Amino acid sequence: MNERSQHDVRLTGFEVQTNWHVITGGTCCGKTTLIDLLAEQGFQTVPETGRQVIEREVAKGRSVEEVFRDGATCARMIMDLQLRTEQRLRATDLLFLDRALPGCLPFYRHLGLDENKVLAECFHHRYASVFILDLLPLELDGARIQDEAYTVLLDEALVYYYGTLGYDVVRVPVLPPQQRLEFVLEKLSEQGLVSPLEAGATSSCSHSSTPSRERGSK
Repeated sequence: MNERSQHDVRLTGFEVQTNWHVITGGTCCGKTTLIDLLAEQGFQTVPETGRQVIEREVAKGRSVEEVFRDGATCARMIMDLQLRTEQRLRATDLLFLDRALPGCLPFYRHLGLDENKVLAECFHHRYASVFILDLLPLELDGARIQDEAYTVLLDEALVYYYGTLGYDVVRVPVLPPQQRLEFVLEKLSEQGLVSPLEAGATSSCSHSSTPSRERGSK
């Protein structure tokens, strides 16, 4: 994306302000662990569409390597599913997304696809906040085959694209999972995006087996 394109993007208005918070980062940054902790606290969460697409294709008998080998098709499927997923959500609901639509931009660029097809869809909804988690040591699993250099580039690209779209990215440092949860909710409480009671509940809930109530809307 050249300098002129960045300027044009910043002048583009968003259609709807949402109450959605994005949890993202490079491969193996701990975001899904954090999403799971948020769900345990009763918050509404949205799972990662990329993993859903890969698992769906593997269930058809394809290997992970085969899915990634056809990277362009995979990227388009993920973008399409992410777009449809976000279109079904209510803008007023307080929820946390495991990655979001702008997260497709680094993959489109890496694969030489037209980024503008993703950018055009990024202005339907404006996210309330964006958290990018600092990287953890890379651990490969059935849906991860990238190396460490790739995930560092992905991390940098996410910071770049979200910044270009006008978001003030919040970096989440490497901490034990519970402390990362508290870090995120404290940041949101400072901005008035969750109540102090909701933010403070995490430390007390970590010492209690009492289920927390659902906080699906605000």
